[in-house]
Order: sequence, then C-alpha cells, then structure tokens
Amino acid sequence: MKSYCISDNVDTMTGMRLAGIEGEVIHDREGILKRLDELIQDPDIAIVLMTTKTINLVGDVVSNYKLNLARPLIVEISDRHGSAKIGETIDAYISEAIGIKL
Repeated sequence: MKSYCISDNVDTMTGMRLAGIEGEVIHDREGILKRLDELIQDPDIAIVLMTTKTINLVGDVVSNYKLNLARPLIVEISDRHGSAKIGETIDAYISEAIGIKL
C-alpha cells in the first residue's frame, strides 16, 4: 500500500518526497478532482495526504469520499502557512454523518 500527497505548494511536496511519499503540486479545483478520481481507482493507494488549501478547494467532494468510501484514507495536513482546524473538521464530519450538531 502506498501514500500519495496532493499539495498546493512546492515546500510541502519537497518535504513529503524527502520522507519517501510521492505526490504532486496542483493549484486548481479541476486538477485536484481529476487526480483524486485517479487515486481512488488505484488499488495500491491507501492514504491520500492533502494540504489544507487543497482540501478547501474540493471540500464538498472530499467530505463525500470520506463518508462513502472505505479506501483511500484522505488526511488533511497543515503546511507552513498555517494550521488546520482539525477538531472543527472532525465535528463537521460527525455531525453530517449522524445528523446531529455537536
């Protein structure tokens, strides 16, 4: 099983490559969605790491994938420009999944 990173900046992607994780830098919604669809079809990809900015560009689709697909695991990572609000994101996923606001 492999990991793959979709980043919006070269610095994060360089760090991931140094850690042995392949990926690419994509700046537009269409490119991110196209690559995500390809990764979902690849049985070798188990984890997709995405920077906060890329998640924000395709948040509606990523939420749907997280709720309905068993694989791959899509993980939001912070980049050097800021931190992710992971707690709020998890609350939103749970609220959407069970239909109750936390």
